[in-house]
Amino acid sequence: MQDNIILFRIMKFYDRVEELDRLNRLARRKQGGLAVVFGRRRIGKTRLLLEWTAGNRGLYTVADRSTSDVQRRYLAQAITTRLPGFHEVDYRDWGSLLDRLARDAAAAGWRGPIVFDEFPYLVLAAPELPSVLQRWLDHEAKRAGLAVAIAGSSQRMMQGLVLSGEAPLYGRARELLEIRPLHPRFLKATMHCRSAIDLVESHTAWGGVPRYWELAVDEGRSVRSQVERLVLDPLGPLHREPDRLLLEEIPSALEVRPLLDAIGAGAHRVSEIAGRIGRPATSMSRPIDRLIGMGLARREIPFGESERKSKRSLYRIDDPFFRLWFRVVAPHRGQLVTASKVGRRQLLERHFDTLNAQAWEDLCRAQLPEVRKASSIGRLGPWGPGSRWWKANLPEWDVVALSLNDRRLLLGEVKWSRRRFEKAALERVARSVAAKPPPTLPSRYARYEVVRALFVPALAARVPRRMSGVEIVSGGDVLN
Repeated sequence: MQDNIILFRIMKFYDRVEELDRLNRLARRKQGGLAVVFGRRRIGKTRLLLEWTAGNRGLYTVADRSTSDVQRRYLAQAITTRLPGFHEVDYRDWGSLLDRLARDAAAAGWRGPIVFDEFPYLVLAAPELPSVLQRWLDHEAKRAGLAVAIAGSSQRMMQGLVLSGEAPLYGRARELLEIRPLHPRFLKATMHCRSAIDLVESHTAWGGVPRYWELAVDEGRSVRSQVERLVLDPLGPLHREPDRLLLEEIPSALEVRPLLDAIGAGAHRVSEIAGRIGRPATSMSRPIDRLIGMGLARREIPFGESERKSKRSLYRIDDPFFRLWFRVVAPHRGQLVTASKVGRRQLLERHFDTLNAQAWEDLCRAQLPEVRKASSIGRLGPWGPGSRWWKANLPEWDVVALSLNDRRLLLGEVKWSRRRFEKAALERVARSVAAKPPPTLPSRYARYEVVRALFVPALAARVPRRMSGVEIVSGGDVLN
């Protein structure tokens, strides 16, 4: 993975190779153009944009909640570092500032890139700015060949500015980059994970959010110690993190906090969530959609059912850190205030293995298309993404997927343990998987060859990789 690692300040800047390549191509483009970069807070947008501007003699600027006059003054001072004297003019509106920027940049032969980070803050103070920017991009900036990026963490507002058909900037972006959580394999080097079990536990705590990784690395201890100090301790920097993230959304997303509490406590159907928070089920659509849009929740439907027609949807917290917080912190805030360090660790221990099991199951489904090709299950693939299957009181299947050659159907059971699976224990579980009734799927799946698999995080030495007709898949196969 060495070619996917870029050195950057405190912590290595992982994985954003494709995003950086796209931005670099925009910077080299003669006519310039617009890039739109969005994603939830702490996900690494700023690090990506700083790397881009540093490598291209560009300029990174970031907005705040000031008035438009103050924002323009600050921006002019920043632009002066690339275009001397730019701040000596008092810009009465955004049009005059942007026009001068294009003229001076063209005269100096400077084509950017220039980044306007936290762009939603600029729009809050000046709602006319998207229209002004659209005209500028179409004319002055294009003539000057400027490469421009706007970025923001308010996903609803960023998507509304660019993706809505009525938005002034609709269709203007040459690059539209949603920055997603980092791949779990990068945890191995960052957190010094010695095994797949260590990696899953780190993923359970921090997910794919670089900022959380950075804080955890500074602690330099076991995952449980990191969580106790950073999250469970009322003085820890992440003790109130979800509330801060929801408050920083534009507009504030605190209205969805009760839904997260309900889902975190085990309510997964719309009727259950509505009942927990005392609202009619018919009012749940918009707040649930907002949670999904923010990357904090996901909708699950059983394998083989239509997304549009299925009436058996379940909603789960998608972000591992949020899942931990709403299971361990939210219901026990008062207890954590008075608890000792030992008491906080004991509270975490009561829930951590359940959270690990959920994280491991999610990883097995998500990483199935990338499972190690040399493994037995890899040789029978490649596979599409995995889904769960459930129906009434019938036995559930944790991983169900089709091979990309449209010949095989995978039925998988996922088991979690902090210890390596020995041969005897593995044989017992494999026999139960072999005897488990298959899901009742539509008739179109009858033609597929069925492959049964058992996913476990770690195996003892010299354990067979096939038992009772069941393929054995290890953490090393999944998290390669």
